[in-house]
Amino acid sequence: MYVCTIKRYAMEEQIILKVLREQQLEVAKYQPTKWCHRYEESQFLFDSNLAQVVTGVRRSGKSTLCHKVLLQNEIVYGYANMDDDRLVGIQTEDLDTTLGCIYQLYGTDVNYLFFDEIQNVDGWYMFVNRLLRQGKRVIITGSNAKLLSGELATHLTGRYNEIKLYPFSFAEYCQSQNVDVTDYTTQAEAARKSALTAYLYNGGFPEISNLPNLNIKRIYVESLLETIVLKDIAKRFNIRNTEGIRRISNHLINNTCQTISYEKLAEISGLKSSKTAQQYVSYLSQAFLIHRIQKFSFKSSERICCEKSYVIDTGFIANRENSLLSENTGWRLENVIYIELLRRHSSQTEDIYYYKPMSRSKEVDFVVCRQNVVKELIQVTHNIDDAKTYKRETEALINASKALKCDQLTLLTLSKSQDIVIEGITIKVRSIIEWLLWPR
Repeated sequence: MYVCTIKRYAMEEQIILKVLREQQLEVAKYQPTKWCHRYEESQFLFDSNLAQVVTGVRRSGKSTLCHKVLLQNEIVYGYANMDDDRLVGIQTEDLDTTLGCIYQLYGTDVNYLFFDEIQNVDGWYMFVNRLLRQGKRVIITGSNAKLLSGELATHLTGRYNEIKLYPFSFAEYCQSQNVDVTDYTTQAEAARKSALTAYLYNGGFPEISNLPNLNIKRIYVESLLETIVLKDIAKRFNIRNTEGIRRISNHLINNTCQTISYEKLAEISGLKSSKTAQQYVSYLSQAFLIHRIQKFSFKSSERICCEKSYVIDTGFIANRENSLLSENTGWRLENVIYIELLRRHSSQTEDIYYYKPMSRSKEVDFVVCRQNVVKELIQVTHNIDDAKTYKRETEALINASKALKCDQLTLLTLSKSQDIVIEGITIKVRSIIEWLLWPR
């Protein structure tokens, strides 16, 4: 029995060593200077003793981001991608073996250690904590907010720097497609408008923009959605009713920017209760597929019961089987603006809500708050050329401004930028393209 155990252990080490060696050879081919610059690069704190934790939806570029900043800063590091299919089933006790393999490949004096999708290994946080205590610089990525945030908060007790990564912003998309964002010629402006249309419909996943045709893009998106639902959610949380969570995810994507009805979700998915539907939506949020936004209210019960949902990337909206959606540019624009607000404000301890004091009130799409202080009100609409639309959108902002005592009002449209004054209150009308490309 003892001999068999030793033999099995040695074979496992050889498998891990082979996998890590192939990963090492792949990294050696990388050319980070050719990769798109990401805003989140500036958020790494490599000189600190904190674990650098990059979280976000699958295929948003977490691994690429980490490799880029490490390579460009000429940092020597050991690397292990735990999402490799050959490492499926790896256990906590195998992490020391993995570390030994890293030392064999990169040298025993390597001080920076990068573990991709380490959440796949149960008990990973104890391993990371031990490395931090030993003075190692640790970089990890993960695609599940609950697992990472809960275990980091519990076991690393503040010894980490979390960097939230989203798919390409519009500015990053333009950079990746070599779209000129500075020239004001008619040709350059037309190119930016065309890029926005493509971005609204194809989304910002780094790989999708370079796929050759719509059919391949659809296959990519469907495969990604299936992986998130089955691997990151159903498998992780032992969900047997996989068809039910598929239906819920598709319904929420089809109805992005809308209020969530958990009773309706339970009905369409065949679940026994709205409570189970609510749990499934929580899983979708933890996998970063869906982001929920609460209603602005000082009453906790109103914030919780009136949630709306947005999809992480508009590429999911139409690039799916049986997606019979209208060409609702307004919803797509609103979705893009919300994800951009999350990107800009997540590291600034600011929260995003929507405002609708009563059921018949005019809604304001986004309220930016710092604690209980309203910093900005933002309304999104396709255009304000129609007098009725102009009146509806501006009145909503003016009423909310008075009620919430906020004088920073922004109306985002596809029209040209201008300032308008109503009842002595200034509304900054801003071109969505300009707002997306040139952050304030």
